[in-house]
Amino acid sequence: QVQLQESGPGLVKPSQTLSLTCTVSGGSVTAAPYYWSWIRQSPGKGLECLGAISWRGSIFYSPSLKSRTSISRDTSKNQVTLQLSSVTPEDTAVYYCAPSTRLMTGATTRNLYDYWGQGTQVTVSS
Repeated sequence: QVQLQESGPGLVKPSQTLSLTCTVSGGSVTAAPYYWSWIRQSPGKGLECLGAISWRGSIFYSPSLKSRTSISRDTSKNQVTLQLSSVTPEDTAVYYCAPSTRLMTGATTRNLYDYWGQGTQVTVSS
């Protein structure tokens, strides 16, 4: 059973960079054919996939957030990381990492991902 644990600061100030880590257990970030995705849900909105990193290490970003998003991985720690720069209060959301056999960015649905973590709340506020 794959387990995912998202971690990072719960509060970030506007214009700063948000950094989150997803630690994977019971599976590997190099296991085919998974795309390890970062997804968020803002209050009153649907799920949005910011981007993903494939089992081969290829990285894909949502076009609307590409200029501010960086996704990477540490295979020795079995972790995937997200950095989102120049945050604003609109980036306040619960952030999740989740694996899918399908590559997608932008609006998405929960059922397209095989496993979910608890998510981590991030609030952007001064």
